[in-house]
Amino acid sequence: MKQPFILDIHTHTLASGHAFGTIREMAQAASEKQIKLLGISEHAPGIPGTTNPIYFSTLYVVPRVLYGVNIIHGSEINVLEGGKLSLEQKYIDLLDYAIVGIHEICYQNEGRQKNTENLISCMKHEKVFFVSHPDDDNTPLDYEQLVPAAKKYHVALEVNNNTFKRRHKRKNCIENYKKMLSLCMEYQSPIIVNSDAHDPSGVGDFSLAIKLLDEIGFDENLILNHNLEKFYDFIQRNPHAE
Repeated sequence: MKQPFILDIHTHTLASGHAFGTIREMAQAASEKQIKLLGISEHAPGIPGTTNPIYFSTLYVVPRVLYGVNIIHGSEINVLEGGKLSLEQKYIDLLDYAIVGIHEICYQNEGRQKNTENLISCMKHEKVFFVSHPDDDNTPLDYEQLVPAAKKYHVALEVNNNTFKRRHKRKNCIENYKKMLSLCMEYQSPIIVNSDAHDPSGVGDFSLAIKLLDEIGFDENLILNHNLEKFYDFIQRNPHAE
């Protein structure tokens, strides 16, 4: 990659129940890594130990700039059977953005076709702009359907750096990313690269994801991490209302 990655919008703090930094510690780490924009995206209900949804109603008290880093607030919301979201609308309304993803701990695999349909249903929500780690054949997805749907509904599919650290648990993740990314270039559908950091030390770490992107010659113009204005424009658009 020739251009620097200056934003990381999939991270977790102590509030998610299985992470190990505060918002300020994560922001300080972001500053040290020259990250200009940090997204805090705590897990929604469904993940054991995560925060009570009332947490999302008090995010307005957090400064929007910490250690020179712009702070935005989202949530990683679980895809549930039937294509439902695991966070109530009144809390989603308070977020800057939402990420949706399948987590085996609170989702029963329904097979490739139904999993894909459930995820696409969640992608249609007006606050959903990202899909987390769509890479694991333990809950397989049909990328021939997923990528054009992401393009249609103005959603960026994620390349998750943490996946590569846990590849022994995520079935066929490398092969799935290669297939997904090839289709993203074919459809000119943008992607987001995130650390999925659960500790300050992981903030801004895209190294393993970048290695794969370089290996396949992925088009840098389709990556949202390089330009703040491009990113802000992406999450402010609402094609669902068009």
